[in-house]
Amino acid sequence: MAEMSMNKAIHAAFRRDLDRFIDALGRFPAGDRQRAMQLTAAWRNFDEQLVRHHEGEHEIAWPALEKVGVSRDLLAQMDAEHDTMATALATTRSAMAALHGSGSAEDAAAALTAMRELQRVTVQHLDHEEAEIEAAYLENQNRPEIKAMGREFAKVGPVQGGTFFAWALDGAGPAESAAITGTVPKPVLAVITGLFGRSYRTTVAPVWRS
Repeated sequence: MAEMSMNKAIHAAFRRDLDRFIDALGRFPAGDRQRAMQLTAAWRNFDEQLVRHHEGEHEIAWPALEKVGVSRDLLAQMDAEHDTMATALATTRSAMAALHGSGSAEDAAAALTAMRELQRVTVQHLDHEEAEIEAAYLENQNRPEIKAMGREFAKVGPVQGGTFFAWALDGAGPAESAAITGTVPKPVLAVITGLFGRSYRTTVAPVWRS
């Protein structure tokens, strides 16, 4: 059995990015419009990945998990937590847009406050989801319902897929990397990220190296 599901590996990427944003906003140079634009590029990717992940869970993962025995009530709790996160996400989205427009210390401080709340509710949800559902992913990974779920998630365009995998692997530890490469063969992953992950590598990854 794999040590970690793909789902948990994705969660790790969200946690990494939230830590990165908190660190970057806490050290934001007042008036630095270029840095504000860099963080905006990273934020847009994070925002898109989080929204897509939760929509995919509701539409694809939850029905598959219910078929392998996860209770509908628990999945409803997960959706309620998604709603709480969506509210915090919207607040942070507005704060990051303000920072993009001004680059001011005041807007950086407001964005940091919003990001900390987003981190709080997101990590609380991810911890809860993993505690309740990670075992179901691992114990049922060879069931046809879970395999079909994986195929549904794979039905994305090459650019979207390349960006996703480049992001998910950026800073991933050995367990997260193994979970991802255990789902997608390394040669295929190399082609996808090499050809179609270029946008992430050139516009987002450097933000965290600055």
